[in-house]
Amino acid sequence: MTITQLRYVLAVAEHQNFTKAAEKTFVTQPTLSMQIQKLEEELDILIFDRSKKPIELTEVGRKLVQQARNIVNESERIQDIVDQQKGFIGGEFKLGVIPTVMPTLLPMFLNNFIKKYPKVKLKIEELTTEAIIERLQDGHLDAAIAATPLQNENIKERVLYYEPFVGYIPPSHRLNQKGKIDISDLDIDDMLLLEDGHCFRDGIVNLCKTQKSYDDDHFQLESGSFETLVKLSNEGLGMTLLPYLHTLDINEKEKRNLHYFNEPSPAREVSLIFHKSELKMQIIEALHTTIAGVIKGAITFQNVQIISPLPKIKSD
Repeated sequence: MTITQLRYVLAVAEHQNFTKAAEKTFVTQPTLSMQIQKLEEELDILIFDRSKKPIELTEVGRKLVQQARNIVNESERIQDIVDQQKGFIGGEFKLGVIPTVMPTLLPMFLNNFIKKYPKVKLKIEELTTEAIIERLQDGHLDAAIAATPLQNENIKERVLYYEPFVGYIPPSHRLNQKGKIDISDLDIDDMLLLEDGHCFRDGIVNLCKTQKSYDDDHFQLESGSFETLVKLSNEGLGMTLLPYLHTLDINEKEKRNLHYFNEPSPAREVSLIFHKSELKMQIIEALHTTIAGVIKGAITFQNVQIISPLPKIKSD
């Protein structure tokens, strides 16, 4: 049994196809198939049910894959230890970022990071929190930037910053004449929300749940972007809440519609998250230091109330 054979097994388990797995591991399909077959013969089991389309893991194959991930991760830790000892910060690093953070945070730190650590080959992908958790646990991401806390025992969190919510309230709205607003002013019935699947939406729903009971059927006007929510709000269709960093780029006319909360301001916690195996920690530390450094002057709010991105369980 070799680490290479286990890598091939993991590739086939992921892609459910020998040809695609061979492409991803940069070997020929016959080579990959032969190595997996050798492993099956050595263990006297079938890892894959080749009669199924697409290929499926057998029952013992599923158990083997779980252990193979652990073994491959531990083997990578050896190189990780050597890199850290040498002070080397480089190599491929796969980073996931949630959609409500990507457009504002990435331009703030990416250029600085690339210049400071030119040997790191960043592969950045925009993903939902659910997809990020799955890929971190499967080893397909090295780290991610997401709203926390996630309350997942397999994932560690390093807080980057706390980002306040800001009300965007058009002139026609009942709250427009107020200076600062309170959480108690919010009414889910006139709130424009992001589409389901965004953790920022879940945070707002949790925030509004504390003020009044509601029916999910009230959520009839939703969008996939903050820019669209602002445009809909400008048309008099309701108010919305924006993350603070998104308010920095809107035009001067629209900034008149921004209303901050009385302290403590509702806010989200944004963290750099990674698997508990703590691989490639030297790059994770470099990312954390770079991002925390550039964000320090951008967000000056001190007194905030962290709103969980996780849906709260309804009590009977």
